[in-house]
Amino acid sequence: MARPRQFDEDAVLDAVRDQFWNTGYAATSVQDLMRVSGLGKGSLYAAFGDKHELFLRILRRYADSLVLGVRESIDAAPRAFDALRSFVITPVAGDPAGRSARRGCLLANSTTELASADRAVSAEARRTYGGITDVLAEGVARARAEGDLSSSGAPVDLARALLAAQQGLTFMGRTGMRFEELTTTARSLADQLLPTTTPTDSHDDSH
Repeated sequence: MARPRQFDEDAVLDAVRDQFWNTGYAATSVQDLMRVSGLGKGSLYAAFGDKHELFLRILRRYADSLVLGVRESIDAAPRAFDALRSFVITPVAGDPAGRSARRGCLLANSTTELASADRAVSAEARRTYGGITDVLAEGVARARAEGDLSSSGAPVDLARALLAAQQGLTFMGRTGMRFEELTTTARSLADQLLPTTTPTDSHDDSH
């Protein structure tokens, strides 16, 4: 009978995720993974596979949390419009020091680093961004039904534009763009992409 694992799998995956997130895939060594996980190489590989398999597991786990987070945010918002606006300005929200903006998004960082040479990473990016787009499109339709959004056209088209804006801000944050400039840009994009049928000051960026 196989022995039960003597470690907290979620804690190990979180630690490994942060290592990949902080240094990138190529710059993360197996020794780094052993250090942050507290596991020996044999135990690490037996539990999760090699470095690439472990990375893909981390990436999918992170990507699934992104899609779920967007859905939960929209579903929980009293008005879908506010959740859509909050999504666009996510790269500058809740971190006046700009540390999160400089760190970026694990999926976006990994796509930039690896997608051109790693089909599994590019496939994961397409799957995730497609899932987020579908959720945003549902939010756009709801915001229109609630009378808060004056845009026209297919909801999925606006959803893709919102995602492109948010990911563009994420990339600019990684370049070290001044946080004040990034924040101004985020709010400008939100205003342009999400024209309202009511005064803009009735919607709160803090949602």
